[in-house]
Amino acid sequence: MEILVTGANGFLGRHLVAALQERRERVRALVLPTEETTWLRARDVAVSVGDIRCAESLREPLRGVAGVFHLAGMMGVWRPLADYKAVNVAGTENVCRAALAAGVSRLVHVSSSIVYGLDRGTVVREGSPLVPFRDPYALTKAEGDRLVQRMIARDNLPAVVVRPDQFFGPGDRLHFGQLADRLRAGRGIVVGSGRNALPLVYVTDVVQGLLRAFDRDGALGQAYNIGNDQFLTQEGLLRAIAEEIGARPPSLHVPYRALYALAFSAERLSRLARRPPPTTRFGVAFLGTDSRHSIDKARGELGYAPAVPLRDGVSRAAEWYREWTSQALGNAPVGRWAGQS
Repeated sequence: MEILVTGANGFLGRHLVAALQERRERVRALVLPTEETTWLRARDVAVSVGDIRCAESLREPLRGVAGVFHLAGMMGVWRPLADYKAVNVAGTENVCRAALAAGVSRLVHVSSSIVYGLDRGTVVREGSPLVPFRDPYALTKAEGDRLVQRMIARDNLPAVVVRPDQFFGPGDRLHFGQLADRLRAGRGIVVGSGRNALPLVYVTDVVQGLLRAFDRDGALGQAYNIGNDQFLTQEGLLRAIAEEIGARPPSLHVPYRALYALAFSAERLSRLARRPPPTTRFGVAFLGTDSRHSIDKARGELGYAPAVPLRDGVSRAAEWYREWTSQALGNAPVGRWAGQS
């Protein structure tokens, strides 16, 4: 069958495209007119140009498609809420309605576990209410999630909602790359005690969850958390990254409330200066609070099981990071910290 992947050129998208091709599926990628498509074309992926913000541009890319993985979304940029809504909410509705019109048999919508909010004080399951952090990304991912659920109920949209934890791995410049950059520059800090569990999952485990959601007939209409229930703490993650990339583990602990207040001030100043802040309340809250999500439903109904322990995932991501930074620095070596074997 031919499968359309929105956001195919992104970090998760590239891993998913590779996995689909390993299954000998025919893959079609939806890309923006300005996107670089060399990687996709080199893999013989059919490239369709369109923009999920423009419903009309989706008609042709969805023609003849049997399934859709909807990964495209806005994240990691300092933009107004309206811009996020245009992509994560209105864009998602456009994709879903185009899929219905095209007679697609299965749509897997990639939401996020961030829709539940942070620091809930319990292990969160799929039936828990969505109470996202007051951040444009979290708010619009939750709104998009609810929209897909409504369309499943009212319009018979043949969809599955997947809510992955924060995924990382080779190619992750936005999250893993930025953390590693800070540690390598000696600017790493621990938010609060550092003993809080972080909701993390290795990228190929997310791909596994997406494929299982796509394949299982009983998954239609359901939502699934995809993560790793063998948690890493914040301090454990930072120490592991530091050891792998040749940096000193952070020793400075900054009180959560103090850093949160500082991030609030930074956001206010950044709005006046019209530039991204060095840190945000959302970033502080994600790193400094304890968030855990149950994957029991995915285990039981999809047969999902995390295959990559998080510490091993850090090693794999760090190997990519060392190669990437070595190339960027003209092949200067990036090794382990001298204090580590």
